[in-house]
Amino acid sequence: MRWKIGAVTVSRVVEVEVPTSGDFVLPDASPANCEKIGWLRPHFLLPDGKLVLSIHALVIESQGRRILVDTCLGNDKKLSFPDWANRQGPFLQDLSKAGFPRESIDTVVCTHLHVDHVGWNTMKVNGRWVPTFPNARYLIGRKEWDYWGKEPTNPEEPIMDESVRPVLDAGLADLVEADHKLTSEVFFEPTHGHTPGHVSVRISSQGEEAVITGDMMHHPSQIARPEWHSNFDWNAEQARETRRAAIQRWSRGSYLVIGTHFATPTAGRIVRDGDSYRFAV
Repeated sequence: MRWKIGAVTVSRVVEVEVPTSGDFVLPDASPANCEKIGWLRPHFLLPDGKLVLSIHALVIESQGRRILVDTCLGNDKKLSFPDWANRQGPFLQDLSKAGFPRESIDTVVCTHLHVDHVGWNTMKVNGRWVPTFPNARYLIGRKEWDYWGKEPTNPEEPIMDESVRPVLDAGLADLVEADHKLTSEVFFEPTHGHTPGHVSVRISSQGEEAVITGDMMHHPSQIARPEWHSNFDWNAEQARETRRAAIQRWSRGSYLVIGTHFATPTAGRIVRDGDSYRFAV
C-alpha cells in the first residue's frame, strides 16, 4: 500500500497481519465492548470478536531520502512470545520487492524500543548481530535510550543486545530529541506515555498533513475509546492523556492517520462521531 501526502510518498511493507485476542494488547477490548463500536467492522474486528492487528514497516520518501519507520520483529530473535521467536520470514525480500532494497535505506527511525519495532535493526550473520541497513543512520530518541539502555539484560528476551546495541557499537546510531526534524517535510512529534520517549512521525507537505502513530495507539478502537490502555504501556495514565490530546489535534487538522499496528487499510481520517470519534477509511 502507498499513500501520497503532498510531495511525500509513504509505503507499507507488512511482516505479520493476524487476528488477535483483544485482551493480549488492550484489556478493555473484549468482544462485547468492541461490538458497541459498529464501524470497526469489516476491517478491524472479526465476527468472533477478535481484533485484527498488523506489524509492518513504513517507508517515507521525502526530498531524496528513504526513511524506514520501525523495523518490526526480525528473524532469529530470542523472544518470550513463541509466535514471534526465531522467525524465518521474508521481510527483507518483501521490502526489496516494494522497491526498497536494504542498501537503499538511508535513515531508520525507531519510534520507541519495543521488540516489534526494532527487530530488523539487525540481522544475524555468521553468528553475530550486524546492522541490517548498512548505509543508514538509525535515529533513536535520547530519552528513550536513556531509559532502556540502563535496564538490565533479560536473558529470555535480550532486545537491546540483539537489536539495538549492535547498531550503536557500529557507530550508525544518532540519539536525537523528541522534536527532531528529518527533512523540511518530516519530523518527530512527542507522544510519550507508551514508553518514556515515544514519538510519532509527522508529515507536512504542500498543504497536506499526515502522521504515523507508532504505539500511541495500537488499534482503531482506541479512537472511539482513548481511555483503553495497552498492556504494554509504560505509564498508562500519561498514554491516555497523550492519546486524547492527539485524537483531538489530528481530527481538527484533517490528518491522514497511518496506524503502525492498524490492519489493512491502515490509514484514514479521525472524524467526530457524536460525543466521540471514529476512523473513516
